[in-house]
Parts: sequence; structure tokens; C-alpha cells
Amino acid sequence: MRFCLLTGESLQEIVGEVADPGFISRFFAELPEKALHLGVRVILAVLCFAFGVQLIKLIRRLVKKSMQRANAEVGAVQFVDSFIKAALYVLLVLMLASSFGVDAASIVAVLGSAGVAIGLAIQGSLSNLAGGVLILLLKPFRVGDYILESSGGREGTVTEIQIFYTRLLTPDNKAVILPNGNLANNSIVNMTQQPHRRMDLRVSVSYDADLKLAKETLSGVLEEDPAVLPDMDRLVFVDELGDSAVILGVRCWFKQADFWTGKWRVTENCKLALDQAGIQIPYNQLDVHLNTIS
Repeated sequence: MRFCLLTGESLQEIVGEVADPGFISRFFAELPEKALHLGVRVILAVLCFAFGVQLIKLIRRLVKKSMQRANAEVGAVQFVDSFIKAALYVLLVLMLASSFGVDAASIVAVLGSAGVAIGLAIQGSLSNLAGGVLILLLKPFRVGDYILESSGGREGTVTEIQIFYTRLLTPDNKAVILPNGNLANNSIVNMTQQPHRRMDLRVSVSYDADLKLAKETLSGVLEEDPAVLPDMDRLVFVDELGDSAVILGVRCWFKQADFWTGKWRVTENCKLALDQAGIQIPYNQLDVHLNTIS
């Protein structure tokens, strides 16, 4: 794209050409040929775009396969793939624009002169890009981990780490899209990074109940459960003396894959075992004493 300043003489020449009686006739005479050339260029541009899209898909597929053969992490593969996709599409658009007479150097110069404004406008996107790079380098979580983001309390299983955003899937099958910048700058609880996870359960028993029998009953539940890890701590202890009940703590360890099903099963079995042993689980109550006046 070329820019020039019109002087008085050049302006008079243009006005003279337009005022020429043969100008309009020449314009309409050359119009079909120019329209044909423009149509051919548009068709070629569409074909080049379609070819470029297929070429970009091929390059992305080759990069993915090469990274997978190198045993790269799923998150790294997804991040590099999204980055290559964005960069190649920008390059394709610039090439097509240059085919229509748009000078790519002029575009770069205009973008460079407006760099400050553009930087302020996309600073959030740049922060997300930098956050994605930090996530891949520091590895606070990976694809497949279950995480809790502290600032908004959003949690779920990591399914994708893209160039700007990370996608989570909640247990009730909702997709949560989080900016990488927020994840990199806030604290994150990774619940599945370690192979084992501890279960802490609080069980209330009546003050009138046999405390030793209650502890033996709950210990038996832990010993009989097949998913409770036998080589790690299995504890039943008095955690608190509440207002209307003795609070017993039940602690054991599960493998990550068995945690939730194991916790639900142990909780249910604790209630059934206490009922079978005749140990009452109290509920909040208020005793009212009335003094009668005779």
C-alpha cells in the first residue's frame, strides 16, 4: 500500500482526466477486463486459503505426532498446537493480503507505530500467554489433575491447557474456562497430584454410649474395607467433646482412584455398624425443665 501527497498540479491532472469526455467510456470499456482480473484473483485467493488451511492442519498433525513420539505431556502438546495454529493463520492472512497489493511491510510499520496502544489493549492476552508458559514450565498441574482455584473457588479436572486458557470439567459435566494468567498468579490446590489421599470423618456418639466399644466398632469398619490402605495410618480418636455429643475422628488413607467411593462406603458402614452395636448417634436437642408452682 503506497501513500503519496497530492500537489496542486497532480490534483489538476486528476480532475482533468475525470473531466475528459472519453474517460467514462474508457472506464466502462475496461471494466469487464478489470472485473475478470479481480474475479480471477479472488478465486485464486480462495483456493490459496483453502490450500493453506489444509497445509496448516498437516503441519499441526506432524508436530503433534512428533511430540507424542517424544513422550511430551498432553498439556505441552495442546499449548504448542494452539500457538502454531495462531501463528500460521496470521502468516496466511498476511500472504493473502500481500497478493491483493497490500504491503506487509507497511502493515508491520503501522502496527509498530501503534505498539503502545496495542500492548495496552492486549495486555490481558499477553498475561495469559505468559501464564500458560509458566504452567508448562513449572507444572503446578497437568492434564488429568483435579484442581481447585482459590480466587473464585472453581474446581474440576483439567482437560486442556491452551495458549490463553485452561479448560476444566466439573464433576457434574460443566466446562469451566479459566485464563492462564489467573491460574499462574493465584494459589491452586492440586488434589490428585499425590498417589494417596487421606480421609477424615467426624462421627458423633452419645455421652451415654460406651466410648471404647464405639472406637472398636469404627476401627473394625476400617479394617474390613478393602480399599483402605493397610500400611498407612488408620486411626479412631476422640476429636472433640461437643455440647450434646462426643465427636470421634475417623482417619484412613485411600488411593486417589478409590477416594470418593471409599469415603462414601466407609461413611455408610460406620452408621450401620454403630446401629448394630446399639450406639446412639445423637442430634441437637434442647431439654426444657418446667417448675410447677403448687
